[in-house]
Amino acid sequence: QVPLAESGGGSVQAGGSLRLSCAASGSTFSYYAMGWFRQAPGKEREFVAAISNSGDRERVADSVKGRFTISRDNAEDTVYLQMINLKPEDTAVYYCARGRGPDAFMSSWSYEYWGQGTQVTVSS
Repeated sequence: QVPLAESGGGSVQAGGSLRLSCAASGSTFSYYAMGWFRQAPGKEREFVAAISNSGDRERVADSVKGRFTISRDNAEDTVYLQMINLKPEDTAVYYCARGRGPDAFMSSWSYEYWGQGTQVTVSS
């Protein structure tokens, strides 16, 4: 098991910003891609963004493109999700996940370990 601890969630008004962090334990963080997913009440978990192990390749969902940015710091074993211009439809529990390999994929099946999630609530 690879503990993943998300932080940075909270409540903001529409148009606001948040930065989520996900700290991983273990010495192999730089070997694996990392991803962010979210799940809103009554909806299935959906892909948000992913980044390759070295950080040179990223994938971002169309629904958040131009507003969300994923990044990572392999020296700190941490992945980030910078969110700007938040909308009420971004309200969800956000999860980080560690990939099964180095490449960034959109499918949840490509991720092996998951954090507990952090709540993001955007009010209009």
